[in-house]
Amino acid sequence: MAIVNVIDQHDGFAIITGLIRTRSLSDLLWLISLGTFFLAPLIGNLTVTIVMISLVRQLVPEPRQRLPFSALVIIAANAGGAWSPIGDVTTTMLWLGGQISTLGVVKDVFLASLTCVLVPLLLLGWRLRGPALGAAGGEGAPSPVAPWERRLVFLVGILAPVTAPLFKAVTRLPPVMGMLLGLAVVWTLTELMHRGKEPSRRDALSVSTALTRVDLTTILFFLGILLCIAALEEGGHLLALSHALERVFRGLIPVGISLGLVSAIVDNVPLVAATQGMYPLPQYPLDHFLWSFFVYCIGTGGSVLIIGSAAGVAVMSIEKIDFMTYARRFALPALLGYLAGAGVYILQYRLLHGAG
Repeated sequence: MAIVNVIDQHDGFAIITGLIRTRSLSDLLWLISLGTFFLAPLIGNLTVTIVMISLVRQLVPEPRQRLPFSALVIIAANAGGAWSPIGDVTTTMLWLGGQISTLGVVKDVFLASLTCVLVPLLLLGWRLRGPALGAAGGEGAPSPVAPWERRLVFLVGILAPVTAPLFKAVTRLPPVMGMLLGLAVVWTLTELMHRGKEPSRRDALSVSTALTRVDLTTILFFLGILLCIAALEEGGHLLALSHALERVFRGLIPVGISLGLVSAIVDNVPLVAATQGMYPLPQYPLDHFLWSFFVYCIGTGGSVLIIGSAAGVAVMSIEKIDFMTYARRFALPALLGYLAGAGVYILQYRLLHGAG
């Protein structure tokens, strides 16, 4: 969060907006959706949601025209975060817990996640018509930094979280050390870059200022959820739940799909924490079918309802989209994309590993 705030302070995301030249709403929907899908694994699904919604508000000032953009940003952010160990809190939890590996989750989940985005994109994109946007991509307000400073901070800031998995693999140290090292590099770079500027301007562009903008309430929320789940695990309730699910659904595939749909109502973080307690690593080792499939299902199933993910709640807050509007217009496309992606995952797994 701190690194992304530093990039934003230096107007780094203007590099992305500057690349958008289309004035077709349909083409813009594809660009925003695919851009969100490929940025979420790098900077996180919640962060990319906030960035992309801010971008859409500049390019499409009419609120009603922005509705499909908002829905696709939610779907693409959740799907993109599912195939990266740093793209979503849930995948990070499983990565740190030793259930998934970096290359394993990319290889297993990418195609299913892409399908999850393409299906609703095709369903919503063909109905979207409009030759002109209210605002064109390009330069807006004057940037607070020079172009080379903007580009350098953007590049280093994006590389910092991307290299965290590599840091873990090479040093065998906790990934948080790699992220803190990346933050230290960004901090040192910006301090050296702005050392000759006047104090007020230098302070506005500093990492210490960016840290004050980090949403600590969200971090504390996840901490509280994890503490509650740990208490349930210690009491043996999660193990009992796993046995009940197995008796009712009789198979990992229906259990995974059902958990994904439950995540549209219940936050996906406690669901993933629950699965970690329900299914022991000795029985379900690293990159087992269960873990990768649950990563996809729980990571993307929350898109079916706007309250089912942090990305959806953020859009709901920023765009003032009510629950019923999203459910009525976008729940079905999101559900079809989710089920299609699950089908692609199962087919891919059986082609590569045989029936399982």
